[in-house]
Order: sequence, then C-alpha cells, then structure tokens
Amino acid sequence: MISIVIPTLNEGAGLEKTLRNLAGGLKETEYEIIISDGKSTDNTREIAARYAHRVVVYNKLERQTIGQGKNAGAKEGRGEFLVFIDADVTIPSPDLFFKKALGDFERDPLLAGLGSRIRVLPELERFSDRFFRGLLNCYNIFMNNVLALGTGSGEFQMVRKSSFDSIGGFNEKIVAGEDHDLFMRLARIARTRFDPKLTVYERGRRARAVGWPWLMSVWILNALSVTFFKRSVSKEWKEVR
Repeated sequence: MISIVIPTLNEGAGLEKTLRNLAGGLKETEYEIIISDGKSTDNTREIAARYAHRVVVYNKLERQTIGQGKNAGAKEGRGEFLVFIDADVTIPSPDLFFKKALGDFERDPLLAGLGSRIRVLPELERFSDRFFRGLLNCYNIFMNNVLALGTGSGEFQMVRKSSFDSIGGFNEKIVAGEDHDLFMRLARIARTRFDPKLTVYERGRRARAVGWPWLMSVWILNALSVTFFKRSVSKEWKEVR
C-alpha cells in the first residue's frame, strides 16, 4: 500500500482538484490519503474530510514547518511506501503512474527514494516554465542517477517507509529545502533516483508570484545552506495561493 501525504495550509482553492484526481484515478492501487494541516483558516479541512482517509491538524501556537507537517502525516501512514506531494499537484493516470513507480522499487531493492520530472500544467505552462523546469529536472536526474548524491523536489517524493524511519524522517528545523535534505540523507544509506519516464504537474504559482530568476536564486541558496550548514537561508516560507 502507498500512503499519500499532503501538507496543507489554506489550500482550499486548489486542493479538491488534487484529491479528486487521486480518488478518481486510483482504482487498482491500494492507497490511503493523509492530509497534514497546519491550522488552515479557510475550507481546506472541510474539503480534505470528503476525500482523505485521515486528517491530522497541527495544534501548537508557532507556525508549523513543512517538515513537521510531512512527518506528522507520515506517522499516520500504514503503507510500505510514503508519497509526499504538494497540494496543487496533478498526477496523470495515477494507477499507471504508480504501477511504474512501484516497478522501480521492485527492480531495485536498494532504492530508497524516487522522484519524477515536474512540469507546470500544460494549460498554464509558459516558455519560462519549460526552460527553468527543464533545467531543474536535468539537475535532479544528474545528481541522483549519475552522481548518487541525492537531491529532491517536494512536488513528488516517494520513499520506502522503512528507509524514511531509519533516518528519522524530515529535518523539522529546516524551513525550506527539507525535500533536498531528505534525499541527501537517503542517498547515504541506499539509493535515490529520478525516473525520467514519470511526470507530475503543478500550477507554477510561486514562479508566477516572484518570477523564475528570483525563485531559482532562493532555491539555490537554500540548497547550498542546507547541504553545508543544515539550515536554510529562508526564515519563513511564505504562502502563495
């Protein structure tokens, strides 16, 4: 079984599309959906309750980090594999997608973490999206499949739960770059891979809000800081809805 964990914070505008895509497309795959909510003030939890098997709600005063949200959802997971996706992600033909993804793990017992290509939804995609996402996809494939150093993108990460538990899950102190850090640590104990035959789609909302050059520079700085200092440059990952 796969446990799909989706961290949320005021995702009411787009969450239902993501959940409907999964619920409508997973007919042959044993799965569960877990929503890990960081105290949304909109209708996120109401939407989640209609589709998710479980909804976990953060109850502390300080703002939850993304790593905390993902770990809280993972603790509820009962599957052999954990799948972490963003709330605005669309997975085309989910049954076929996960059949291929599970096949990657079956063929390689040492594979601990799997990523995919990421693109902006075709109806929203611009040339800048194709260019920068193309660079990022090539980078992730090279870092994982060639150099075996491990790097990840939070839009889609599939992990063996046993491997995830063995390294203690996500680093909850990292504000941004927790996805990169997870695959780096997984690569030290096993293998991580990006399958170029798998693709997931997102809305590109953060690139729209701040622009690709700025977003890329922030991602690079956070990745470098996480790699060498185990902390991110960003002190807060602001909502973009």
